Amino acid sequence: MLLSSAENPISDLTFIEAWAGFKNLLPISLFVTVFGGAFGLAAAQAGLSETSTVLMSLLVFAGAAQFAALDLWGTHVPVLPLVITVFAINARHLLMGATLYPWLRELPLAKRYGVMLVVSDANWAMSMQAFNSRKPGFGVLLGGGIALWASWTIGTWLGIYFGSAIKNPVSLGLDMVMGCFLLAMAIGGKKSSRMSIIWIVAAAAALLAYWYLPKNSHVVVGALAGGLLGAVWMEKKDEH
Repeated sequence: MLLSSAENPISDLTFIEAWAGFKNLLPISLFVTVFGGAFGLAAAQAGLSETSTVLMSLLVFAGAAQFAALDLWGTHVPVLPLVITVFAINARHLLMGATLYPWLRELPLAKRYGVMLVVSDANWAMSMQAFNSRKPGFGVLLGGGIALWASWTIGTWLGIYFGSAIKNPVSLGLDMVMGCFLLAMAIGGKKSSRMSIIWIVAAAAALLAYWYLPKNSHVVVGALAGGLLGAVWMEKKDEH
């Protein structure tokens, strides 16, 4: 047993559950490997060393933010714009954290943030589907996150040496795989007025920011709007 909560079995996390989560995310991890390869090639073309490129994927584990960082990379790296850009792209994690909080609060602080280290879009969506069905979700959150993280890192390394074969995955339509996967998770998830309103508020705020505010600000605004509403409007324990 990695950790357990006698008060709330949904918040249990066992090795068996983590292993099952790892295996469940392996199919989608194959596509993550492809994009990791594209990043490895792009980083090599931008002049990053092999060690720096692999370490970035190993320690950062944020695909879109890493690609954005390459656009700002050069002899003199603009640190402040780089920080703002990375924060804007990853601001959706505010919404992820808010939606997971009803279950995360059952964990000790160190374990709570340990699990969150490997949270990304795919394993977050699957864990939320499990939690909303009143099933343990930390197995897929941790195990699936490790599968995605390992695939991204391995793909990066492969891209450094063999990336020329996959330098344009968008032309194959592979950029739509994750979006379709997340849409399927959202449609198949728990139906409640609370969750529907949170998603509507986040989407509306993001659209308004996309139309009227500077580039990339819609990610921050949408995540903040949905995340703050989810944090203020907490789900009652008897609802999950």
